[in-house]
Amino acid sequence: MNIDQLSVNTLRFLSVEAIQKAKSGHPGLPMGAAPAAYALWARNLKINPADSNWADRDRFILSAGHGSALLYSLLHLFGFKVTLDDLKNFRQLGSVTPGHPEYEITDGVEISSGPLGQGIAAAVGMAIAETVLAARFNKPGYDIVDHYTYALCGDGCLMEGVASEAASLAGTLKLGKLVLLYDCNHITIEGDTKTSFDEDVLKRFEAYGWQTLTVEDGNDVDAIDAAIKEAKADTERPSIIKVITQIGYGAPNKQGKASAHGEPLGVEEIALAKENLGWKYKKEFYVPKQVKEHIEQITKECAKAEKEWKKLFTAYGKEYPEDAAQWKVWHNKKLPVDLLKDEDYWTYEGDIATRASSEKVLNKLSKLIPNLIGGSADLAPSNKSVMKDREYYSPENRSGSNMHFGIREFAMTVIANGMYLHGGLRPYIAGFFVFSDYMKAGLRMSALMGLPIISVFTHDSIGVGEDGPTHQPIEQLAALRSMPNYTVIRPCDSRETAAAWYLGLTRTGGPTGIVLSRQNLPLLDGTGKNALKGAYILRDSKKKKPDVLLMATGSEVELIYKAWDVLQEKGVDARVISMPSWEVFDEQSDRYKESVMPTDVRKRVAVEAACEYGWHKYVGLDGKVIAMDGYGASAPAGQLFEKFGFTVDNVVNTVMELMK
Repeated sequence: MNIDQLSVNTLRFLSVEAIQKAKSGHPGLPMGAAPAAYALWARNLKINPADSNWADRDRFILSAGHGSALLYSLLHLFGFKVTLDDLKNFRQLGSVTPGHPEYEITDGVEISSGPLGQGIAAAVGMAIAETVLAARFNKPGYDIVDHYTYALCGDGCLMEGVASEAASLAGTLKLGKLVLLYDCNHITIEGDTKTSFDEDVLKRFEAYGWQTLTVEDGNDVDAIDAAIKEAKADTERPSIIKVITQIGYGAPNKQGKASAHGEPLGVEEIALAKENLGWKYKKEFYVPKQVKEHIEQITKECAKAEKEWKKLFTAYGKEYPEDAAQWKVWHNKKLPVDLLKDEDYWTYEGDIATRASSEKVLNKLSKLIPNLIGGSADLAPSNKSVMKDREYYSPENRSGSNMHFGIREFAMTVIANGMYLHGGLRPYIAGFFVFSDYMKAGLRMSALMGLPIISVFTHDSIGVGEDGPTHQPIEQLAALRSMPNYTVIRPCDSRETAAAWYLGLTRTGGPTGIVLSRQNLPLLDGTGKNALKGAYILRDSKKKKPDVLLMATGSEVELIYKAWDVLQEKGVDARVISMPSWEVFDEQSDRYKESVMPTDVRKRVAVEAACEYGWHKYVGLDGKVIAMDGYGASAPAGQLFEKFGFTVDNVVNTVMELMK
């Protein structure tokens, strides 16, 4: 048995033994796709296990994340911080080898993957990031950004719509350093794919503008290697390599069957597979000496590649010191400017929609944060999400930082995840708030990984007006607020919008959604940096203890602000609380929260043009919520607010009922 075959079988049996010990996992992909993974990692992948964050490394994403045991076996063999004991603890509590790959849990894992198709879209984002950084920093003789992005996917990934969205955009953008390895085994959980997926995948990708290649024998390492090199040679098109495999290859009673997908092979079947594949070693979790030596030689060459890159970057820094300094700025998670001390950043005039406020803020930021990049799902004129002093990104202009994502909300979201994870960029995305439903699976992965990506959500309520209930978000605020590690901010005017962007840029442990109005809103006295605490007193009572607490977000803050005057005339002393972000407010000290919402003031009214879900945490059982209890309607916004009770009169009447 030659060294390549021995190495492939080592990967196979490390994987299936980890799955067997855990009594849980997916052995089919590791058995079938091990040759393709080995051909990539051993012969093509530019990495240095001693420095898994090397900036110019190739990126590898296991989009078919259920095959995680194969990835962990690769990481172990190639010298990342994954030990044999870690493989033995596969899928166990607290291990670095969880059921699906998780970002920042396992050394060498570039992204959390498993929701099928998202890995492909994230790879598109990483490939975009590589081109942007190369255009900005490379100089003649100094290609300090020059690497590839690879993803390994299966039939299931390519059935998911997000993969199609992203692949279409990748072809349009001519991302020639993107290579997709397609483990084509024609099997899903329910059986043969001919029942649900009988298309010619390569013709579809050819239509997208991809180079398409096929390897007929998924066990032929040389053929797979040759295909990868052919893919890399075409720098004008992304490439997909269809590698025809058999799921569970080598296991005589499971090979080619759906039963190989998602359950351990069993001790007896593993023994038969070892006999079938000529594996003569009886010890479990065994790595033959010759395989260790072979892989060690490969990783030594990997280390040399980074060493040469560092020499190149040192010379680059001497010849282009300003660019080298900017490289550090682009790769620093901290902002290059202190926005809190920038008075211009906090200065606004006029009554405008908060989507227009966001445009003003964004265009101030574009002059201060050089690596800001983003765009909209074909809604930039409505979302007001264009940086006017920047050009658009395209195959002809990789220096552009305004993105045309097209009408691809889901792919846009996951592509942004990939752009951020690549390093060097600060991505933002934009769309209509109602279509955050299309984005939610990608937003969830942003939150799970703690990625500080800003989503600009406009047209935030029934204020959308004539477009009607299909475009009027109702339950979306509650949905995003329910997501762990996701911050929702719904500002009431321009100054609060500036605070929202500041929070989004400085909350480095998770994503932020900035929820904005279509309709004009007044610039209210007293708004500003206090919004950085999530909720604050905008107009206070004249007594030590207010009679009632009024709280609202976004466009409804104006209502409670005006209701304060009417209530004063009626002898009711109210406190007006602007509450742009529940999550940020909940993080404040108990003392601060008590100072804003005293526990002994039980009469409370909240107002928000969305469903009331969640508000009782703040208004209590004695309080009332003016909210939507159904969907909207098609009519001018003013008529809708009147119809559904979002008026000063209704706020006042609700308070007076509460005071009885």
